[in-house]
Amino acid sequence: MSVEDTDTPNIDDSQFRLVDEARLFQPERMIHPPRILMLYGSLRERSFSRLLTEEAARILRRYGAEVRIFDPHGLPLADEVEAAHPKVQELRDLSLWSEGQVWCSPERHGSMSGAMKTQIDWLPLSMGAIRPTQGRTLAVMQVCGGSQSFNTVNQMRVLGRWMRMFTIPNQSSVPKAFSEFDEAGRMRPSSYYDRVVDVMEELVKFTLLLRERSDYLVERYSERVETAVELSKRVNQRSI
Repeated sequence: MSVEDTDTPNIDDSQFRLVDEARLFQPERMIHPPRILMLYGSLRERSFSRLLTEEAARILRRYGAEVRIFDPHGLPLADEVEAAHPKVQELRDLSLWSEGQVWCSPERHGSMSGAMKTQIDWLPLSMGAIRPTQGRTLAVMQVCGGSQSFNTVNQMRVLGRWMRMFTIPNQSSVPKAFSEFDEAGRMRPSSYYDRVVDVMEELVKFTLLLRERSDYLVERYSERVETAVELSKRVNQRSI
């Protein structure tokens, strides 16, 4: 390889890092159960997105995960109140606690519900140096009132990528959800139920695989450069 092949004068050499294989392939193992936060997108008394979330939570627990479900009742619209609101703080604390998340929304007018979007809108990309979603795994699910659709899971995939999350390949879409749950709120046996098991199995596997190395995987050259510039400014201001 010639010098010209690696000539990159626009790169800041002090912030450029070769891949650290020890951090990538031999991270220190975590032994606690995978921590999964679950969000659902309906406030109805008989909410099928909540019922599907609760069914998925049972499956996750069988896989050994620690699961917490956020109740969206009482969460104000984004920017309606200050971030110190108790429900906002509860949601953000749960996101920081989590190593993986499940988002489950009904499809409303071909898209996710307002309740689902509000929860995501209250999760900032960063809170100072802390990022409440970055590097976490994500599984997406939706319930439909009629025929099967994938509009909502596709939208949530876009949002997951925007929130810098690792969205797993598998997903669940349950059509005619009113016919898939019994009077007790339990999901009936079906291929749709089997798919939910598939999604939760995959989420646990990806979470276990990525959680020890997620901080390293999302570490960025551009952010190291930006941090160095900000530090330089602060040091220079003190010296004036």
